[in-house]
Amino acid sequence: MPSILLLEDDADIRAGMDQHLKREGFTVAAYGEGKDALKALQASGAKFDVALLDLTLPDMDGLDVLRAIRSGPLRSLPVVLVTARNEEIDRVLGLELGADDYISKPFSVRELVARVRAILRRAAFIEDTAHGQVLAFGALSVDLDMHIARVEGEAIELTRREFELLAYFLKNPRRVLGRERILQQVWGLEYLGESRTIDAHVRRVRSKLGPAADLIETVVGVGYRLGSVEK
Repeated sequence: MPSILLLEDDADIRAGMDQHLKREGFTVAAYGEGKDALKALQASGAKFDVALLDLTLPDMDGLDVLRAIRSGPLRSLPVVLVTARNEEIDRVLGLELGADDYISKPFSVRELVARVRAILRRAAFIEDTAHGQVLAFGALSVDLDMHIARVEGEAIELTRREFELLAYFLKNPRRVLGRERILQQVWGLEYLGESRTIDAHVRRVRSKLGPAADLIETVVGVGYRLGSVEK
């Protein structure tokens, strides 16, 4: 039974989300303050499968909770931002910091459950198909079994979604990959978000590739390509 960490400061909304998610078969640990959620994460080991984070909290900014997750031992934990802060800068900043998805309030329970299930299915698919595969291109390599990415032989730290994105590029070297195609293949056919999610994640991956960052090229008006076309 998938386990969800729910961080929502509004008691009524939190109770409603908790009830609906449990009705859909999830185990839920619900919190109203960031510090309590972080304590639960630190004490849990790897027991949570997804985190749902509100951004507006009474004790700290939800983005700081996201930063803590992405810098700690649970950095690969899928994270969905659930927020009433609908300005584009908040959504993009959340994606830049490593959120896998976001959903804006008000939202339907059906949409929330669909997003959570899509993330869980994608994570399970990656784990089931990863065994024994190592992909490489130039200075880049990923070990799908060990979930390790390397640049010039040195391991780098990526979130689960960043790792999946880099692996997809390595599976399709020198091919122009449109944003919609990347969304379908990396986020899943069920993904309900926007293509700007791709741009934010590509920027994050590039920022971690050091001397190999230029291998991921932007194809204006289309999408991205790993490596130049062979001449």
